Amino acid sequence: MSNSLSPSVSHSFPPTVSHIRAFPLRATISIPIAFSARTYPSTLNRRFLWIPYPIMSSNTKLAATQPELCQLNDSSDFEKLLSPSGYISICGFGSLLSGRSARSTFPNLLNFRVAILKGFRRVFAHVAPIFFDRGIAKPETKEISSLSVEPCEGETLIVTVFEIQKAEIPAFMERELEFRFLAVLPETLDGEPFANPAVLCTRYSDEEFFQIRCKGNKDIYFQHYGRYNIEKIWRDDILPCRVYLRHCVLAAKNLGDIAYNNFLDHTFLGDRKTTIRTYLATTGSGIMEEEPPESLKSRYGG
Repeated sequence: MSNSLSPSVSHSFPPTVSHIRAFPLRATISIPIAFSARTYPSTLNRRFLWIPYPIMSSNTKLAATQPELCQLNDSSDFEKLLSPSGYISICGFGSLLSGRSARSTFPNLLNFRVAILKGFRRVFAHVAPIFFDRGIAKPETKEISSLSVEPCEGETLIVTVFEIQKAEIPAFMERELEFRFLAVLPETLDGEPFANPAVLCTRYSDEEFFQIRCKGNKDIYFQHYGRYNIEKIWRDDILPCRVYLRHCVLAAKNLGDIAYNNFLDHTFLGDRKTTIRTYLATTGSGIMEEEPPESLKSRYGG
């Protein structure tokens, strides 16, 4: 297979935003600064984290529910979130709703618990190479999508939160390379904000992935996506990978009725209209009765 395949990215950047609020991670007083959305992270004062236009454009009141929303661009940004004992909080919304999945990925995790996250919704809208690696992608039916979250005013998610060690951060960043990393502030089920922010993997863009993660290098993109004939990562016309969707639904169900119903009613297809509850009752009927391949039954068993 030739490695000449390159991603389909638009080189037009979103319109300039006049003012966006950004906050120092460890500040006790918020200090608003104004900057253009055309400015890339490297050009900003490093005391602040870059909040790009796409995050805020669909959610003008996001600051009300996530006042400490910040983008994490490199490991030094992650380290600013470390507790005094050297741990960082991770927010799970898909497969990491499963305690078993979380512990298989992070064997030394601590304090696995359920939480509330306001101002975001789940969407099946990006292609995951790992589904091709594991033989569970179905490109012929477009059932190749994994799950991400994106800002959405008025939405609330039931998520999981747990802590991992500082030494695990680089592997986490590499494994979740296709996402935008945000520092968010979950709440307990009683509505009390957490004392420390957690890392959330959110929707990215093809242009940013190619220019920043791949450094504009087609060979790097090929290693991640091109070798699977994936020209575009973030798409609205694809459907959930069947095995993965079943796993996420079972994981949510294992957390209890509140988490289960929240997943069904606050997780959407790429059209942002069809809920997973509706999808499983119509086009996706039968998914929950299908067993994963034998070799993946433990990994995708909920």
